[in-house]
Amino acid sequence: MCTYLTENVEVEGSGKGREGWFPLRCATVYLDHPQHASAEHSLNIDFLNPDRGPSARVAVELDPASARALARAILRTLDQAPAGLVTVST
Repeated sequence: MCTYLTENVEVEGSGKGREGWFPLRCATVYLDHPQHASAEHSLNIDFLNPDRGPSARVAVELDPASARALARAILRTLDQAPAGLVTVST
C-alpha cells in the first residue's frame, strides 16, 4: 500500500554525489516502497539541490526502526551540544 505521505523541508548543508560535494537546499521525506532496501516499506529521504539538476541528489532508504533510531540520535546529539554551539531557529 502506498501512503503518499510526503514532507518537504528546506535544508542548508552539503551532500556528496558522483561529482563531489554540492550544497543541499531541500529534503523530501516520504514513506513508500524502497527502490533498493530490503524492507517492505521504508522511510525515504532525498536530499536535493534542484538548481543543480537531477544528479545533485543523495537518497536514503531506512526501515522504520532505523529511521526512528536515527531521529532519536539526531535529537540527542543536538540536545547534548555545549551551550551556544548550536543555535535553533524555527
